[in-house]
Amino acid sequence: MSDVKSTINPDEVAKFEAMAAEWWDPNGKFRPLHQMNPCRLDYLSTQIATQFGRNLRDARPFEGLRILDIGCGGGLLSEPMARLGATVVGVDAAEGNLPVARLHAEQSGLEIDYRHGTAEALAADGEAFDVVLAMEIVEHVAVPQEFIDTCAALVKSGGMMFVSTLNRNAKSYMFAIVGAERILKWLPNGTHDWAKFITPDELEDMVLNAQLDMVDRKGMVLNPITWRWSTSARDLSVNYVTTSLKA
Repeated sequence: MSDVKSTINPDEVAKFEAMAAEWWDPNGKFRPLHQMNPCRLDYLSTQIATQFGRNLRDARPFEGLRILDIGCGGGLLSEPMARLGATVVGVDAAEGNLPVARLHAEQSGLEIDYRHGTAEALAADGEAFDVVLAMEIVEHVAVPQEFIDTCAALVKSGGMMFVSTLNRNAKSYMFAIVGAERILKWLPNGTHDWAKFITPDELEDMVLNAQLDMVDRKGMVLNPITWRWSTSARDLSVNYVTTSLKA
């Protein structure tokens, strides 16, 4: 698998590997993801349940579904998907993230298949999934279109792909770079490169080029008073998430 071409950017991998020990610290460097996670999970679980005809009030509504979490980090999304009954594979190019993810899953009584590797290697091995999650990762890869192509190749017929990222405009620069990194110090300086942010229309073109149909896109908006995140059909100006289906 070492000969498989990869869109991984080694510098980006190194950034997150350096912060690996803090994945499950809600007040650490991944605080923004912890705050955003309930909003992400609500969106993902609702979309998945609708697509596959599942009842979220059931004990394990995603039983029988195979879900891939690309760039799984410490498992902030992998774990709740496993709790919902899915068979979860979490893959990350930053090897240092995986001991953290495995230990936390074991402590939580969850069986999750965490792997050090890339989406490209999984595709080369012929892996296929009902759901592919590519959350907050496309802005960190070397060639976004090739990465989206690979993600799409991993989706089974009738399956779905989720991509979340950051819009590229003046507001996202002020919020994600100046605000989050330089003023609030939520993330180390240089965590994000504004030039690599992707507009919703650019992402939709990539998804269409990958032969998937983008059926939904929502903004994820932070309320500065309550510090709670919610989805918005109108405000995609900073963070946003998309749902795409494979025929």
